[in-house]
Amino acid sequence: MMTLIVAIGAQNAFVLRQGLRRQAVAKVVAVCAISDAILVAVGVAGFGAIVQRWPAVITAAALAGGVFLLGYGFLAARRAMRPSALTGSGEASGRPVLTALALTWLNPHVYLDTLLLLGSIAAGRWLFGIGAVTASVTWFVALGFGARLLSPLFAKPRAWRVLDGVIAAVMTGLGIALIAGS
Repeated sequence: MMTLIVAIGAQNAFVLRQGLRRQAVAKVVAVCAISDAILVAVGVAGFGAIVQRWPAVITAAALAGGVFLLGYGFLAARRAMRPSALTGSGEASGRPVLTALALTWLNPHVYLDTLLLLGSIAAGRWLFGIGAVTASVTWFVALGFGARLLSPLFAKPRAWRVLDGVIAAVMTGLGIALIAGS
């Protein structure tokens, strides 16, 4: 199950970026971890069976999520064109939290992974769900707070250009895949 949590996606890329910037890291990690815990619990409780009965919900979520990810990819590409060095730490306003919420709750992959896939494997097996939540919390804490160890590398604008370029490519690819698959 750790492969579902650690997989490169919009949420993980954002947590890494916030960890590198040292902006609202605790809040972003908390939003992602709590959201995953809620989704895993709902999946283990058997919600996946209900969602399978209404595929139109998944289609609508995929389209909305695809558009959102394309927009996020565009912003990352724009940052890659005009990179800056890592600036000091500091708490940001509510925007990082709102972005973390959007990247979590508007992302159809999250629902497919937690509600359908994990939910179908773990349906009714609460210890399995607790293990998945523990893995998720561990991953987000390590990613968000461990990113600071890479700060010396990201003191150079070129490193940000590469990171934002990779984020732009991944988000754009995911967005196109979601829209095309809808």
